[in-house]
Amino acid sequence: MYASLLRSRFAEARHRAWQAAVKRSGLFITIAVAAILLLIGFALKERGHGHLSRIKAELGHSAAPRLPAAAKPGDQDAIVLSRSRTTGMEMPEFLSATLLPGRGMNVLQIEAYIPRMGEVNLLASPPLNEAAKLLSGTGTDADGSASLTMGGAIEIPWAGRIRGAESANGLIVNWRGHRINLPRSGEEGGHASGTVSTGGLLLKRPADSIKTTVMPDGGQAQATYDAMDFDGHWLSRTQVTTTVQLSGRALEISISAQNTGEQAEPIGIGWHTRFAILSKDRANALLKLPSALHEEIDRRSGMPSGRLLPVADTPYDFTGGSGARLGTMSLDDSFVHLKQGLMDSGPVAELRDPRSNYGLRITALSPAIKAMRVVAPADESFVSIDPEFNFDDPFGREWEKGEDTGMVVLQPGQTVQWRVRLEIFPLTGKAPGML
Repeated sequence: MYASLLRSRFAEARHRAWQAAVKRSGLFITIAVAAILLLIGFALKERGHGHLSRIKAELGHSAAPRLPAAAKPGDQDAIVLSRSRTTGMEMPEFLSATLLPGRGMNVLQIEAYIPRMGEVNLLASPPLNEAAKLLSGTGTDADGSASLTMGGAIEIPWAGRIRGAESANGLIVNWRGHRINLPRSGEEGGHASGTVSTGGLLLKRPADSIKTTVMPDGGQAQATYDAMDFDGHWLSRTQVTTTVQLSGRALEISISAQNTGEQAEPIGIGWHTRFAILSKDRANALLKLPSALHEEIDRRSGMPSGRLLPVADTPYDFTGGSGARLGTMSLDDSFVHLKQGLMDSGPVAELRDPRSNYGLRITALSPAIKAMRVVAPADESFVSIDPEFNFDDPFGREWEKGEDTGMVVLQPGQTVQWRVRLEIFPLTGKAPGML
């Protein structure tokens, strides 16, 4: 009986407590909401001071991953020119360009928006942190040649390849009675590596001054290099200024070279780009080149034979309206004596990727650009199109007497400018893959 009475009173007490709690629920809710807001405010404050990851760790949670320090190829910060995508416009457009002033102003990456593909990288390049490791300036990159394997390297005081006589310190070439001692470098295709120097002497040089400007539709960056005599490898003294300007439809690059020394010097300039074929459908990618002559190559040495041949009715004819398919053909060839179309601002080359439904157009805006070198290995998904002042091996004896091989001669105080424009455009109104 007593046990029954105790259970009854306990039940009544529990019921009264529940009713009281229900009546005061508004207060409980208010207290709970206030506590949550206080916790959120505390977390935001600590995050702003960088303490949140430490608090997480102390509470037994895994800490947030620690971001690596910013990569600095050539010990200089990368420059990123960027812009916002145009609202309501379903057209290909450039979004950003990543430049490496510490590596001769290599254009490491160009990002674009392409309808139905989204934001994509147009150049065959590793991410910045990985690129910084490869561009070490040591080992196989001692001469800066790793710059030629990614992005778009600036080549000066010559572009492409120069062949010379082997010497104890590299190789020797002759120009107008002057002996020029160049560092020996590996050849891109593996040919004649012992007697060839490739890609100029700016590949790993850091900038002496850098200037950036924000613009309404993008931005501009300028780097100046007081290259002097390129560490004793060139005649006279040279100052190089590279300017890159980004907008939605175009990327313009201007390179000026001034002879600041006391004797004449030859100058060649080029931009060794590696454009990715985003669809990976290399065989159906289209290459279009301006009307030109083809440098015949001695396949044993990989260097020019000295003969310039017409391209009509040959595998090297890429002059048709939309160009020609790459198929399974490997290219490591130069095209010279460039001619511009009637309505063009200069000789034009294009790379079209039908499955990705976009194309890239390079216009050579400087009359001194006399050559375009194309590198497109059959087993790779990139195409390099290099607008250059000079032919391959411009000092070589293989050329006929009187042939202008493109090196610009600068007298003391003179300046020459190399300038190109890169544009992006749609191929059709169809979605990618709908051919």
